[in-house]
Order: sequence, then structure tokens, then C-alpha cells
Amino acid sequence: MTLINYKPVTAGRRGATRFIPDVTKEKPEWKLTVPYKKKSGRNFQGQITALHRGGGFKRRFRLVDFKRTRFDIPARVLAVEYDPNRSALLALIQYENGDKSYILHPEGLKAGHTVISSKERVEVSPGNAMPLEKMPLGTFVHNVEVCPGKGGQMVRSAGGYAQLMALEGDFAVLRLPSGEMRKILKNCMGSVGQVGNLDHENIHYGSAGRMRRLGRRPRVRGVAMNIIDHPHGGGKGKSKGGNIPQSPTGVPAKGYKTRQRKKVSSRFIIKRRK
Repeated sequence: MTLINYKPVTAGRRGATRFIPDVTKEKPEWKLTVPYKKKSGRNFQGQITALHRGGGFKRRFRLVDFKRTRFDIPARVLAVEYDPNRSALLALIQYENGDKSYILHPEGLKAGHTVISSKERVEVSPGNAMPLEKMPLGTFVHNVEVCPGKGGQMVRSAGGYAQLMALEGDFAVLRLPSGEMRKILKNCMGSVGQVGNLDHENIHYGSAGRMRRLGRRPRVRGVAMNIIDHPHGGGKGKSKGGNIPQSPTGVPAKGYKTRQRKKVSSRFIIKRRK
């Protein structure tokens, strides 16, 4: 991935960057895509549940294989592609039987390389998938399952990786990108390597128009609204009226824990991210 800095010819261009992903194929594999209908932050009743969403360019959703269940069949990497629906890039692979699928593109994987998924130990190289118990300690992994057979749910964004720290009984101990140490069943699958597109976090969009094309609408400050629209609104001057920072629906914004009590999940956390 290459980052390009713009000349500051306008205020919006000052500090803005553009990235050129290291892709080898421009258009997606059509049979591996489906139409993607935007919800604009609304639920099935049409009520807005996620603010500041809507609009943006049209997209097609890529069907990514997070399960990697075609075991012991080598697959050749045909191309590296851009995906507008996630921060990571995708690798288009073709198995020996002719089937094609998308997988998350790990750092170091290039067109022409071969990857494989297996229930047994295979070579520890980027893109290969196997159970956590078959990996050597210290391995960087991504696309990690939480429940065996459900498909990878953790560590899927650009630049992310978890590290295999220990094997204890039926569990493997992973250090997640947040710093949290967590137990995962050792028969859960994971892919070797770090997710690619490492410079994604360094992108500076610079202008409101670029954000609108991503489907992000303008945000209005609460203190600029009327009291009927926001708890911080109304009054004289730029004051939120002595209220604590909170959302339009009154949910505190700082220091208020919103995570529900999940006894089943919490007992697997060895060290919290804080």
C-alpha cells in the first residue's frame, strides 16, 4: 500500500492523504459477490438506531470464506483485491478442484503463492489455516474462531494480529490486539499471519466530501441543538447546562460501562485490556 500526500492547495487538501492499495485485480469476481442494500443506520421499523449513517457509493458485498472448511486442498492465490466493505484487502484463491473463494489477505501473501487449510499441522506461513493447538507458541494469527466451526470472528481488521501465548488443557491463551489475554478453545481454527493493509490507520481523509462517499453523514454538536433535540441543547451561550456528557437518548458518554454482564464470556478473560 502506498500513501500519497496532497499539496495544500485548499483547506480540505491540507494534510489529506490518498492510498493506493497493492492490488493486482481491479474488478471483483462477480459470482462471489451479492447486492448490498444500505440500511442507513435504521432498524426493521425504519427507526434510526445508528446516527450519522446514509448515502455513499454503491457497493457489492464480497462473500469471504471465514470458515476455511475445504481441508487439505491446496489453493493458489490468483489476485489481491480491494474490498469497500472492510479495512483489510482480500485474496482471491482457486483450489485444485476449480473452486474459487475470497480470504482475508495477510501481510506477505502475493499472487502465485499457495495456501492450505487443514485440521492437522501445516507449514506456518501467511494464509494457512489450522487449529490453534497445532500452531507453535508465539505464532501471529488472525481470523480466529470463538466457537469451533462457526468461522473466524476475531482479529479481522487491517493490521490486526493476535499472538498464541500458551496451551492450557482444552484452551489456548491468545493476546488480542487490544492487549486482552483470553482463553479460546484450542480446537478453534485460526489463520497464520498478520492482516495486511497496514497503512490503513494512517489515512487522513481531509474533507467532508470524502467522508460522504463512505456513507458517513455530518455530525451536529449537541450544544448547537435545541433542548428538545438533545440534553445539551438550549440555554444561553455555549453551555450544555451542567449536564454530564451524554447521547441524545441520555446514555452517559464517559465512564459509564455499557457492556452487559456476560458470565459465560467473562470467565475466559485472563487479563482485561485496561
